[in-house]
Amino acid sequence: MTRFIEETSLGALVVMAAVLCCAPPVLSAQSAFHDQPASVRSLPADNLPPFAMLDEAGHFVPAPQLAKGALHGGPGSPPESTARGPGLELSMAAAHAAVKTCSAAGYRVGAAVIDTIGEARAMLTADGSDGSHVFVAMRKALAALEFRVPSSEAYAKVMQDKTLIARVKPNMFVEGGAVPIFSHGELIGAIGVSGAGGTVIGQQDEACASAALKQIRARLP
Repeated sequence: MTRFIEETSLGALVVMAAVLCCAPPVLSAQSAFHDQPASVRSLPADNLPPFAMLDEAGHFVPAPQLAKGALHGGPGSPPESTARGPGLELSMAAAHAAVKTCSAAGYRVGAAVIDTIGEARAMLTADGSDGSHVFVAMRKALAALEFRVPSSEAYAKVMQDKTLIARVKPNMFVEGGAVPIFSHGELIGAIGVSGAGGTVIGQQDEACASAALKQIRARLP
């Protein structure tokens, strides 16, 4: 019951944060269409194109006219993001290790690896897993990235010191399940896992994330 009350209180605080902290997440690149997050709870880089979709009134929005080359730079174009983070191969290895570790324990999960601005480098869903888990995993990873500690510790810190709610963004899920990734003392991202059961929320998820980090630690740049 105590844990339920704590979680309910945390949920209320997060809602307050959503009202007080409404800046959109940092974007790695601005497209020619000026895509924007749907809301303050959107995940980093989850930007909705303002065309070829239905608007709030249910009308289909046609594509605008653009100058040649305004949308895609083509082969050899500069990187859209220069944010530091685990490379593609390492991110895939970390996500796969997390999913495989949880699968071996009998859990079907989703895993996400993010970079230093919170954008996804790799997201994997285990066979038979609810597809929503990767997005919850990413939200946990955002908490680990912000607080620079495992997300279970971030939860404990927020519950002990309510002033820390100012650091909780509306798109975070502050529960166990994610660990930060450090390379030579520098934070370069985080690994999040979601979907494993257990009496303590996120405990098994975090164990799988920690195991994945251990497996890739020697390969970190």
